[in-house]
Amino acid sequence: MMRVAVFGAAGRMGATVCRALDAEADLELVAAVDPGAAGSDLGSVVSGLGEVAGRVRIRGGVEELDPAGIDVAVDFTAADAARRNLSWCAENGVHAVCGTTGLEAADVARLSSEFGPPSAANAVLAANFSLGAVLMMRCAEICAPFFSGIEVVELHHELKRDAPSGTAIATSERMERARDERGSGALAPDPTEREVLEGARGAARLSGIHLHSIRLPGLVAHQEVLFGGPGETLTLRHDSTDRTSFMPGVLLAVRRVGDLDGLVAGIEPLLGL
Repeated sequence: MMRVAVFGAAGRMGATVCRALDAEADLELVAAVDPGAAGSDLGSVVSGLGEVAGRVRIRGGVEELDPAGIDVAVDFTAADAARRNLSWCAENGVHAVCGTTGLEAADVARLSSEFGPPSAANAVLAANFSLGAVLMMRCAEICAPFFSGIEVVELHHELKRDAPSGTAIATSERMERARDERGSGALAPDPTEREVLEGARGAARLSGIHLHSIRLPGLVAHQEVLFGGPGETLTLRHDSTDRTSFMPGVLLAVRRVGDLDGLVAGIEPLLGL
């Protein structure tokens, strides 16, 4: 039985992770952390749980946990909290699965040095755990070298704090690498001479890829990648209509993180991509 803790357990993603873990026979939800619900029984905050509902009490911080009783921790918090939580995992030999967005390249570099030997812990950091989203990014990577124009539109719920999304950034970086490796050259220049409203063309990366962020009630997580060439366009779109779409990837990472070597970015290696 693999013993799992959830950081950010009272949040939308954290609660969904708790329910997913509770439904798996080989995984045991043993601890929960969320400063906003500290002291509460998990079942009073997260609906739909079984026996674990009254057995786990939510803690206010990772320092209140006994790492000896935890094999893997899943983090869906905020960037500042994730930095502290992940370092705690590395220091205490607890494997980590993190879907928190907003971590920067310097954070990833630091965490890469903390996980793996001499630490006994490994980590999976993923911008998106949806299998469909991962496949969409892989398709975008394949298509990118063959078109002269690329734009990304990401659409999320009204409570998402960062923009553009981590998935949009990761998709852009992967497309840029694919174009560089194939020697595709520069993208077509932006023809816009004047923005009547500042920001109308979105955020422009140095490569020329434009990223556009939409925040609306009713959305969960969605992304379009639009490619343009002479006389044709190609659009890739992925939609997560419910947070359960992320759970197969999270559970895969929880089960496999102990077999890895240090820190791995994305779940693609776990899928053989």
